[in-house]
Amino acid sequence: MSDSDPGLLRRQVLDYLAKHTVMTLATTGPDGPWAAAVFYCTREFDLFFLSADHTRHAQNLASNPKVAATIQENYHDWPEIQGIQLSGMVEVLAGKERQVAIALYEQKYPFVKTASPAIKKGLQILNWYCLSPDKLYFIDNRKGFGHRDKIDLST
Repeated sequence: MSDSDPGLLRRQVLDYLAKHTVMTLATTGPDGPWAAAVFYCTREFDLFFLSADHTRHAQNLASNPKVAATIQENYHDWPEIQGIQLSGMVEVLAGKERQVAIALYEQKYPFVKTASPAIKKGLQILNWYCLSPDKLYFIDNRKGFGHRDKIDLST
C-alpha cells in the first residue's frame, strides 16, 4: 500500500482505464474457473462490455455474477509493469443503461459506428454488461517490485 495522494491516484487509474482496451475477465461456473479477454469502455470505475449468450463466460455470469479481472499491457521488463486488478459484480444491462453502455462503447471504439449493417445488427442482439468493482488495485512496479495501491471506490 502507499501514502499516495488519493485524488491523484484515482485520476491516474481512471486515465489508465481510458487508455487501455482489453480486460481479462475471470468467471466461475459449473465447469470451474474460466478467463476471457473482452473489449471494455468505462464510466468512472464501472466497466462495460458485451458478449454472446453462448460463450462460457456469459453462461458463468448467468449463474455467478461475482468476477475478477485484470487490465495490463504486455511488458518485457518487470520494473515497468503497471496494471489493474479488481473484483466485483456483473449485471446484464437493459433499457436506458444498455443504451448508455452502447454510446460509451461507440465513443471509445469509433469503428463500431461505421461497421457493416451485419455487425451493427449483431451488436444489438448481444448482451451488454456492467462490471461494478468492489475492490480495485493499481499495480506499479516503477515504485518497487510488487507495489500496489488500493483505490477507494466509496467516493
